[in-house]
Amino acid sequence: MAEAWFFKSWFFLFPGCGVPTIKPVVSNLQRIVNGENAVPGSWPWQVSLQTNTGFHFCGGSLINANWVVTAAHCEVRAGSHFAVLGEYDRSSGAEQVQVKSIAKAITHPNWNANTMNNDITLVKLASPAQLGPRVAPVCLATASESFPANPICVTTGWGRTSGTASGGAVRLQQVALPLVTVSQCQQYWGSQITSSMICAGGAGASSCQGDSGGPLVYLKGGAWTLIGIVSWGTSNCNVRAPAMYGRVSAFRSWIDSVVAYN
Repeated sequence: MAEAWFFKSWFFLFPGCGVPTIKPVVSNLQRIVNGENAVPGSWPWQVSLQTNTGFHFCGGSLINANWVVTAAHCEVRAGSHFAVLGEYDRSSGAEQVQVKSIAKAITHPNWNANTMNNDITLVKLASPAQLGPRVAPVCLATASESFPANPICVTTGWGRTSGTASGGAVRLQQVALPLVTVSQCQQYWGSQITSSMICAGGAGASSCQGDSGGPLVYLKGGAWTLIGIVSWGTSNCNVRAPAMYGRVSAFRSWIDSVVAYN
């Protein structure tokens, strides 16, 4: 049974989106379940969504100075949740993070919690992010995004590092994952797969609880592009089962309209 992963053009004015100042180093040999520590600051769009007690419950991706993309099932609330930018080691008090209040959280009008379809929420920050080497936006997939054969895809987060772990990772984890075709994915999950989802994994690595809402990116023309939003998979984070991500290309026109009118 599928389980939600949460621990219980205005082309964005930044032509340099998706190009980290601090370069990531991704090992395809490493399999965040079966992942590895990221290079600090190398995924500058990674956001930690936290409660007012500092509990990390979901990830997100910065798409411009004012907006973060996350999953609808994270149930982000303005006023009681915060977006933390520029974080790497959650146990460190020395990092120069930006803690942003949330002005509004706008969930896709067709979000369905029963089917996990259209699992996306846009979060507007109460004040703009200060962009720099460790805080910068990711590029967004276009509405007509098409992928090359076997693209290098990476997902990042502070989620559980095994299906039996009691809590999330302390340092930001990363893992390279293969994309899985819709037909391959449907062989495992059947009719649960919709056109608003994209599948990845099943080859020895997986996202897990606490990674929800975080990014699935691939390298296109030298820039990292957001193609997926961590959504759902097996309850035990089975590394042999493909996991589901919200398909950003399916939401691109909606994202553009929300950002434009808010």
